[in-house]
Amino acid sequence: MKKQEDWKSIVLEGDKHYLPHISIDCVVLGFHDNQLRVLLLKPKQKEEWALPGGFVKREETVEEAGYRTLFERTGLKDTFLEQFHTFSDPYRTRHNLTRAEFKNIGIDMPEDNWVTQRFLTVGLYALVEFSKVVPKPNQLSDYCEWWDIHNVGKLILDHNHILDKALQSIRLQLKYKPIGYNLLPQKFTLSDLQKLYETILDKKLDRANFNRKMLSSKFLTYQEEKKTGVPHKAPFLYSFDVEKYNQALRDGLSGEI
Repeated sequence: MKKQEDWKSIVLEGDKHYLPHISIDCVVLGFHDNQLRVLLLKPKQKEEWALPGGFVKREETVEEAGYRTLFERTGLKDTFLEQFHTFSDPYRTRHNLTRAEFKNIGIDMPEDNWVTQRFLTVGLYALVEFSKVVPKPNQLSDYCEWWDIHNVGKLILDHNHILDKALQSIRLQLKYKPIGYNLLPQKFTLSDLQKLYETILDKKLDRANFNRKMLSSKFLTYQEEKKTGVPHKAPFLYSFDVEKYNQALRDGLSGEI
C-alpha cells in the first residue's frame, strides 16, 4: 500500500518536487552469453514493454536522476552512464498513460495533471555487468527483465527510437574509445573482448588487427593465467588497467577499431 501511496503523491503533487515537462529514459545494456541485452519494464495496463525512466527532481542534475533511476532498477552504483540525445518531438508523449489507466490503478487525477502533459526526455545509456544486476520493477510496472536487443519488439511511445539512437551512439564512440570495463567480468580473454565488440557493432572483426589494436592501447593487463574449462588450448586472461582505461576514455584511441 505504501508504494501505491508514494506513486499517487508523485502523480498528484509531484510537480512541487519534480521539473515539469522533462524526463529521462535509460538504455541499460548488459552482455551475457555473447548477447547484448537491454533492461526493460512491463508497465501495468500496457501490452508493450518500456525502457526504465523517470522524472528529474528540482534539485537534481539529469545525470543524478539517471544514477538514481539506475540504482532503483538494478541495485548498482557508480556505473558507466552517459547522456546521448534529447528527444523533443512534440507528439512523442501523445499516447502516454491516460487518466483512465491511472484510475484503474487507484489514482483519480485531474484533467490537466502534469504527468499527462508534453515531456521532453533526455536519453542516457548505462553499461553494466549482467551478472551483478537484480532487476526490480517500479511502482507502475509488473516486471523488469533483460531482453536480447534483437528480440525487443514494439516498445511504448518512442522507446524503440531511443534504443536505436543509443546503439547508434555507442557504435560511433566504440570506433575511438574503449569499452568493456562495465560489461565483462574482471578477467577475460581477448576473444571475449572481441566478441563483445562484434556483438555491439553487429559485424565480424579481423582477429589479428583487433588483438594488435587492443594490446597496443596499453589499458589491458596480462594476467599470466589461462581460462579454465575450455575444450581446446586455453587462452590467457587479461584485465583492465582502470587508470589507463579511463585515460583512453578521456583521450580516445589512435585510429578506428
